Amino acid sequence: MHVSLTTKKKPIANNERPWGGGFGLSRWDEKGNWHGLYAMAFKDSWNKWEPIAGYGWESTWRPLADENFHLGLGFTAGVTARDNWNYIPLPVLLPLASVGYGPVTFQMTYIPGTYNNGNVYFAWMRFQF
Repeated sequence: MHVSLTTKKKPIANNERPWGGGFGLSRWDEKGNWHGLYAMAFKDSWNKWEPIAGYGWESTWRPLADENFHLGLGFTAGVTARDNWNYIPLPVLLPLASVGYGPVTFQMTYIPGTYNNGNVYFAWMRFQF
């Protein structure tokens, strides 16, 4: 989903349904916080492949009596490469938030942009085995 700041001169022609996949290694520390190393690739706003790899951390809360339900807030730091930058490696530092139950987590980030460019809410499902 794009939160777009565009003008009539630059119409929205973005890929609103990107897809992709990836893998990662996760662990929960002694405080109950989540740590993960990951790599994934997805179709970007212009329907071009974008790889990303990095580290994610979330402070995790379990606000209900059911310990399986959890909320998270943290960050991810990694490297991506975009078609419109000739796939030059670019560093990223983005916020992370999540809602999960047991081994399934809905995780998301917000990628800020500039006027007429960017502003993307990006979300994915994470399944832990």
